[in-house]
Amino acid sequence: MDFVKMHGLGNDFIVVNNMEENLQLQKERMSYLSKELCRRGFGIGADGLVLITSSSLAFLGMRIFNPDGSEAEMCGNAIRCIAKYLWDRGLVGAPNFVIETLAGLKEVEVLLAGTSVRAVRVGMSEPILDSVEIPVKGTARKVLDEEIVVDGEQLSFSAISMGNPHCVIFVSSLEHIPWQKWGAFLESSPTFPARTNVEFVEVLSPREIRVNVWERGAGATLACGTGACAAVVAGILTGRLGSPVEVHLPGGNLKIEWEEGSSVYMEGPAEEVFQGTVNILKGEN
Repeated sequence: MDFVKMHGLGNDFIVVNNMEENLQLQKERMSYLSKELCRRGFGIGADGLVLITSSSLAFLGMRIFNPDGSEAEMCGNAIRCIAKYLWDRGLVGAPNFVIETLAGLKEVEVLLAGTSVRAVRVGMSEPILDSVEIPVKGTARKVLDEEIVVDGEQLSFSAISMGNPHCVIFVSSLEHIPWQKWGAFLESSPTFPARTNVEFVEVLSPREIRVNVWERGAGATLACGTGACAAVVAGILTGRLGSPVEVHLPGGNLKIEWEEGSSVYMEGPAEEVFQGTVNILKGEN
């Protein structure tokens, strides 16, 4: 199987053009492949296995499988990588196109410096604020600054879905907090029936934040595009932020824009690292 290793702000992926490879996408098969191929030190190593697929609704489709074998609905860093992959290989004729994800159709714009991809801007759709749809346990409501106890600590969280669930926690400082321990606990907390991604957010100014991310199915990562979007939405809804916002993640920066009642827009880079070929294990082809 041919693949390309790519990353968005250090959030790295094994990208496979499945219109050429024709992998069968049964749940058990893809779970096995993603776990084996994403294992650092044993496989290729990545935060996810991403497949480019055909689509009846858009130009192309995208499927994302986590290192734990689960499938994610959407990934902001991965969709930027897919956009760069398509543009660099001449598979799209215009810089604006639509990609189908399990979280719906996403409008993509490749931003160029000459003929090279400088950045990718993605319309991430409107955030989902209804707790039943996110989902969050309990009655239907907007979950903004609600209390939750984690390892004996009382924290407040806001819940946002960007097609995938997010728990956003604002802290006075990201230094000296056990955010990875808290993130692992919250990911599988009964409060979140479908599990959740977790963002720990330090506000530097109304237009600038720092974010550490614990991703559902992947653990601590260097960046999360949907997580950055969720953090900004939560910040605007709770009066902490105004649009646009520069989001500093461990792997680099994203620009997020949002006005209530409209789509969230994310802008950031994508990079290709190397190309390779791997033998499919256990006759998975």
